[in-house]
Amino acid sequence: MDEKTLRVLIETGSVKQMRIIGDGARFHVDVVTANKGSITATTAKGAVKTWSSLDATARWIRSMGIGKAQLDVARWDTRQKGLRL
Repeated sequence: MDEKTLRVLIETGSVKQMRIIGDGARFHVDVVTANKGSITATTAKGAVKTWSSLDATARWIRSMGIGKAQLDVARWDTRQKGLRL
């Protein structure tokens, strides 16, 4: 789900929960909606939207108007180096 669609869902109250998922050296966001279940946030081109730090991810969530998110760091590895793509 791209940012434009996500903003519309937030405005209509359809977003039930947001989860920050740590995976390797990166973070991404899963959005839980009332009708579609869990959907991963994507870029406008359809790629998974990722961040290299937890604070950058949290700032993005706050900029969307959400003040609360669940954090899952089970697969986050601080020793793993990220690749610049």
